[in-house]
Amino acid sequence: MSVAFTKEESAETASETLLPDRPISPHPNLVTETGLQALQSQLQAAREAYDAAQAIDDVNEKRRRSAAPLRDIRYLAERLRTAQLVAAPSSSETVAFGSTVTFSRADGRVQTYRIVGEDEADPKAGSISFVSPVARSLMGKAVGDVVGAGAQELEIVAIA
Repeated sequence: MSVAFTKEESAETASETLLPDRPISPHPNLVTETGLQALQSQLQAAREAYDAAQAIDDVNEKRRRSAAPLRDIRYLAERLRTAQLVAAPSSSETVAFGSTVTFSRADGRVQTYRIVGEDEADPKAGSISFVSPVARSLMGKAVGDVVGAGAQELEIVAIA
C-alpha cells in the first residue's frame, strides 16, 4: 500500500511499523521445562511491551513501538502452540534431548553443553540446539564414543 493512503508521516515510518515475521523453524519444536517457561515469560514481556505502546498518544510513535512486540507475540504464540515438552532424560547412559554432555576435542579442549530446544539454545551459556551438527552427532552415543563433528572428532567424556 502506498504511504499516501496511510497516516504514517513517511515511508520510513511505514517500514518501521511493518516488520516481517520472525522465521519459524521447520524442525519439531522440542522444549525442556526451562525452555517452555522461558517462552511463556518472553510472551508475557512482549504483551506488556505492546500494552505500554498502546498507551502512547502519538499515533506514529504508537505504531513504531508496537511493531516489534506484535511480531514477537505472533512468533512466541506459535512457538508455544507447537511446543512439545520433553521430560528430562531418565538415564545418563546415552546422550538424549536434555542431557548435559562433556566431550574433549582433538586439540585438548574440553567442553560441556546441554542439548535443548532451538529457542533455548545459547552456546555462550552452555546450551546447544538439538538440531545443531554437534548435538546431532552426539545423540544416542555413550561415554567413550568418538564422533565426527565436521572436520573434528569429539570424544564423549561424561553424560549427566
